[in-house]
Amino acid sequence: MHVLPYLVAAYVLLIGCYGLATSRNLIHAVGCLAVCQSATYVLLLAVGYRDGGTAPVFSDLAPGSRPVVDPLVQALTLTDVVVGATVTALLLALTVQISKRHGTVDPDELRELRG
Repeated sequence: MHVLPYLVAAYVLLIGCYGLATSRNLIHAVGCLAVCQSATYVLLLAVGYRDGGTAPVFSDLAPGSRPVVDPLVQALTLTDVVVGATVTALLLALTVQISKRHGTVDPDELRELRG
């Protein structure tokens, strides 16, 4: 088991979280959230990876002769990509509406939104 993909996923997540914490722009914050989301792609693919694994199509392979890759992890990764793109598009649309109504995308200047 290689530890490098897990370290890459943790590094990408930390970079995205650092960008979220230091962001003074809503568009930048949405981009940093998308970077955090991409860390989950790397993590899911690292969990499902097998050395020497083939696609789970059993046309000419005898059962148990070769290791196969788990297709569930690949399906979850694809679902994660779709959900991430949808959330990013929704947050960017909300950012555009905030910019139109309040004239700024700086979170510190949005006094009316504080509760």
